[in-house]
Amino acid sequence: MKKNLMSVLILALVVANLILTAVLTISVLPQTKQANELIGKVCAAIDLDLEGGSLDVVSTVPLDQQVSHNLNGGESMTINLKPGEDGVQHYAVMKVSLSFDKNNKDYKTYGTAEQLADKENLMQQCVYTTVGGHTVDEMRNEETAIREEILKALRQMYDSDFVVSVSYTVTYN
Repeated sequence: MKKNLMSVLILALVVANLILTAVLTISVLPQTKQANELIGKVCAAIDLDLEGGSLDVVSTVPLDQQVSHNLNGGESMTINLKPGEDGVQHYAVMKVSLSFDKNNKDYKTYGTAEQLADKENLMQQCVYTTVGGHTVDEMRNEETAIREEILKALRQMYDSDFVVSVSYTVTYN
């Protein structure tokens, strides 16, 4: 008899829990939908991107509008890296290529071969400074973040977004 009474009590509690869960779901779900719609409207009003705030490392400029430029004449650049936890001085041997948007208004100002040659040392310095501030482990593990840093530094240097992407190949010693 006690087992049967206990089973009825457990069944009653399960049914009560089910009813309270249904009431909670019914009352909370519409409010959540309304809050999500409000957030979407606010973001649209102030033109925010809901996907994140990173720089365009992968360019959205069509390939036929991009012009590529190899830093250091396509030759390797040797950059001393910040010492890591192992205490050993490492360096990176890099070949860096930049892509420019040839339809950007600043490309006419900065993008011709002579103008790029004039600013070659400054562009290389941006790469040296950015890469040199990282350890070999950071270079290996955070490649996308480092490309973003180089891109950001170049965009700040030119005060323009006509530099659309940075690519490099690297070996470490």
